[in-house]
Amino acid sequence: MTALYTVDDCESLTTKQVHGLYKDHVNKSQVSLMTSFGFGQELVESAEGVWITQRDGRRVLDFTGGVGVLNHGHNHPRILAARQRFQERRSMEVHKTYFSPYIAALGHNLAELLPGDLTMSFFPNSGAEAVEGAVKLAYKYHGGRRSRVLRADISFHGKLLGSGSLTGQNASTFQFPGIPGVGIFRYGDLESVRKLVAELRTDKGESDVYAILIEPLSASTMNECSEEFLRGLRELCTAEDIVLLFDEIYTGWGKTGTLFHFMRYEGLVPDILTTSKSFGGGKSSISAFVAREPVFRKAYDNLTDALLQSTSTTYYGFGEEAVTAIEAVNVAVEDDYPARARDIERILAPGLERIAKEYPDVVAEVRGHGALHGVFLHKGPKVLEVLTKLVPGAMTKDPRFRTKLVTSSVVNALYRDHGVYTYYTLNGDNPLMVAPSLVAEPHEVEFFLDCLDKTLAQGLPRLLTRFVKEKVSSLW
Repeated sequence: MTALYTVDDCESLTTKQVHGLYKDHVNKSQVSLMTSFGFGQELVESAEGVWITQRDGRRVLDFTGGVGVLNHGHNHPRILAARQRFQERRSMEVHKTYFSPYIAALGHNLAELLPGDLTMSFFPNSGAEAVEGAVKLAYKYHGGRRSRVLRADISFHGKLLGSGSLTGQNASTFQFPGIPGVGIFRYGDLESVRKLVAELRTDKGESDVYAILIEPLSASTMNECSEEFLRGLRELCTAEDIVLLFDEIYTGWGKTGTLFHFMRYEGLVPDILTTSKSFGGGKSSISAFVAREPVFRKAYDNLTDALLQSTSTTYYGFGEEAVTAIEAVNVAVEDDYPARARDIERILAPGLERIAKEYPDVVAEVRGHGALHGVFLHKGPKVLEVLTKLVPGAMTKDPRFRTKLVTSSVVNALYRDHGVYTYYTLNGDNPLMVAPSLVAEPHEVEFFLDCLDKTLAQGLPRLLTRFVKEKVSSLW
C-alpha cells in the first residue's frame, strides 16, 4: 500500500525532512536559494499580528507584510471568526447557478467604496487572473476590432503567460510567449505614451489600442506615477476610447495611506481596477477586477456573452473566500487602515531618512508612502571584487548581482542577529522592502528601525564577508 502523509504527519516533519521532500518533489534549487537565509532553515509553529513563532520558540518580527498579503497581519481574529462561522453553518461553497449572497454583498461593498461608476466586480483567484480578466474585458469592450495593449517598461502584473507578457521583466530572465500586440512605454512619461498611441493606428486612422495598463505605484521597484501623468493618461484614454486599467494588487486597502493609491487624486477614476493580496485578509486566495458600468455593459451585458467573463471559472465565488474578503474589507474600513498606514509613515519615513544620512556609503536612497518603503543600497565596497571571485561565474553575469548580494547580506543579518524578517524585490534596483502589516504598533516600527541601524553599523565589508562565507554559492 502506498504510504501517504497525513496532516498530522506534516506537523511533525523535521526541517531536514521538509528540505528533502522539496528537493525530491518541489524544487531543489529553491532549497538552495532560501537556505542562504536563516528563515529558510527554520519551520514556523504559529503566527499572530506581525510576529512569527518558530518551532524552536524563537519569535520573529515579520516586516515583509506578506509581500502585500498581510495588511491585516497574521491570523486576524475577526477574519478567523468569519471563516469559522461559515464552516460551522456548513454553508455552500460554489454559487454558479445558485446565486450567492456573499458575491452580491461583496460586489455592493466595492461599489460603495470605490469612486465614480466603478460598480461591476468579478472575483477570480489571483492577482494575475484579475489582470488577465481585466485585459480580456477591455478587448471585448472593443469587440476585437483593436489589437494593441500598452504597458510600462517598469511593471509587474503576474507570471502567467498573459500577465507575464504584460510584466516588465529583467533582460536576464527567460522569456515566455505571451498575448500578441503588447506595446511598451516609459513609466511615468506621458509623451512616451502619447507618441506610442499616435503611432498605433488603423488604416482608417482610428486608434488600434484597446487598453493601457499601469501601476500608479510600482511596489516591485518603488517608482511612482505623478498626478500629472495619471490625469494625462486618463484624458488620453477618454479621448481615444482606450480602456484605462489601474493595477493596485499590492497597494490596495490602505497600504500607502489612502484606500487605493490612485484615490489620493480627487476625481481620478480608471475604467478597470484590479486588486488581490490583502483583499483576502491573509487567509483567502481571492482577487477582483472592478469595471465602470458602461465598460462592462458594452462587453458582457447580453445573454450571448454573459458567461464569457470570469463567472464561468470553477472557483469563482467560492463562499468561504468571499466571506473572508467581506470581513477583510470591513476591517480595513472600520479600523481605518489608510490612517494606520499614515501613522506608521510618521515614524518610519523620518527614521529611514535618519539612517540614510547616517550611513551615506551604504544607503543610496529611501522612498515610499505609508507602510510601503524601499531602501536602496549602494552596490558595495571594493571588497566585493574579491568576494565575487568565490562565486560561480554564471551568477556574476546577472547585471544586478552586486546589488542583490549587498541587499541579501542586510536581509540575512537582520534575521540572524535581530529576528527581523525582511525581503528585497527581484525587479528594478532590488530595494530592501520595509512593508509592515498595518496592524504594526509604533514600538514595533521603532524596534525595526533600531535593528536596521545596528545592522548597517556593522559595515558592508563585514556583512558581505559573513554572508558569502555562509552560503552565497546557492543564491542564484
